[in-house]
Amino acid sequence: MTTDTGTDWAAWQESWDRQQEGYMPDREERFRIMLDMVEALVGTAPRVLDLACGTGSITARLLRRFPRATSTGVDLDPALLAIAQGTFEGDDRVRLVTADLKDPDWPERLPYDSYDAVLTATALHWLHSEPLAALYGQVAELVRDGGVLMNADHMIDDSTPRINAAERAQRHARMDQARQDGTPDWAEWWRLAAADPALAEPTARRFAIYGEHADGDTPSAAWHTRVLREKGFAEARAVWCSPSDTLLLALK
Repeated sequence: MTTDTGTDWAAWQESWDRQQEGYMPDREERFRIMLDMVEALVGTAPRVLDLACGTGSITARLLRRFPRATSTGVDLDPALLAIAQGTFEGDDRVRLVTADLKDPDWPERLPYDSYDAVLTATALHWLHSEPLAALYGQVAELVRDGGVLMNADHMIDDSTPRINAAERAQRHARMDQARQDGTPDWAEWWRLAAADPALAEPTARRFAIYGEHADGDTPSAAWHTRVLREKGFAEARAVWCSPSDTLLLALK
């Protein structure tokens, strides 16, 4: 989709995907399993909250697979939201909300009081454990009975330091190779965004909010499972994992 400013939003989405896949070559697999479980538990026309939605990566795949779905994307990043807004402009299945998930009142900005599914990926590691636990409590109130939360993110088991070190070394070698092959890394992608007239101003605002990168926590899948049950979910477990990441599903 190209706007009257000449910005090719589809190209920015593709660029974001390439940059992310440089860190997570199995990114599409986790999205596939996430949507498999959406279909299994809440059907093919769900009302979805895309939590920390970024450019709308989850929403794009959700609507491609389930055309009757609707999505509310919530994020604070002005640049990534600009790409999402350009991508989904005119699609009445999508609502985008600017909100800080650390603000206790963020749910009041949402258009709905309840959702069939809350989906998030590679985002909540920006939060430390205490605000993340509080966020899980708020999400538990938004998910209807029988609905789901799924979080795909870095979840590190500190009880296996040698395995972790080997995995990290291999992952970073692959990331270095991806950069050599022309895939932009995180820093380079943001330099490109800052140079685009349509994204320069929101990118500047984004760095004023976040700085270079947040320094949140990456607790283990067991921590997430325990906290989700404590916060009101009836069941919670991993439904997919890689050596570094886990897709955790919690059922209300």
